[in-house]
Amino acid sequence: MADQSKTAPPRSYVRRAGRITRAQIRALDELWPDYGLNSANPLDLDNIFDRNAPRYVEIGFGMGDSLAALAEQQPEHDFIGIEVHEAGIGRLMSILAERSIDNVRILRGDAALLMRECFEVASLAGVLLYFPDPWPKKRHHKRRLVQPGFVKLVAEKLLRGGQFRLATDWSEYAQQMLEVIESQTQLVNIAGPGQFMPAQSARSHTKFELRGQHLGHEIFDLCFERL
Repeated sequence: MADQSKTAPPRSYVRRAGRITRAQIRALDELWPDYGLNSANPLDLDNIFDRNAPRYVEIGFGMGDSLAALAEQQPEHDFIGIEVHEAGIGRLMSILAERSIDNVRILRGDAALLMRECFEVASLAGVLLYFPDPWPKKRHHKRRLVQPGFVKLVAEKLLRGGQFRLATDWSEYAQQMLEVIESQTQLVNIAGPGQFMPAQSARSHTKFELRGQHLGHEIFDLCFERL
C-alpha cells in the first residue's frame, strides 16, 4: 500500500488546540445529533432537510455568526457548513439551537475531501469561501485551498447557474484566486474578465474581514458562475 503521507496533497488548514469554552464542549456533545452530519458517499440532502431546496456550502465558517445570519435571512435555502475547529462548530450549533434555525447542517473535516465525497455532481446552488487562510509565506502557498484541482471540483458540484463566491483581504492571494478560477473554463467571472466584484454590502461581515479592515487591508470579492 502506498504511503498516503507522501501522496496526499498538503492540507489547507492546521488543527490548532485553541480555546474552547464549556458551553461549546456541551454543544458538541448534546447538539451534534441535531446538526452534525457524518460524511457519506454521497449525502442524501433531501432526506436530511426533509425537502428539496437550493443548497449552499460554506467552507470554513469560523465561529459561525455569518452562516447563522445567512441561513436566518434565507429560510427557503439549505446550508451545509464545513469546519475543522471544534470551538466554532460548538458555537454555531449553540446559535442554531437558540434561534431555532433548522436549515443548517455541519460537516467536520477536510473541505476538499468532503466536497469530493459528500455531494453529488451538479447538486449545489452555491459554494462560499470567505477569508480562507492566505498562507502568506511563499513556501506555504501549496497549502492554499484555491488550487486548480479544487476549483475544478467545485465547478463539478455546482448546478448550471450555480455560483462560487469568495472573499479575501490578502491582495496577492486575491490575484491568485482570480487567475486560477478564470482558467477553469466551466466558470465565468460575473464581474468580467480580470475584474473583482464591487464591495459586497449584502454579505455578512466576518471577524476576519473586520480585522483586516482594521489593519487597513483592502477587501476583494469574487463571484463565478457555472456555465
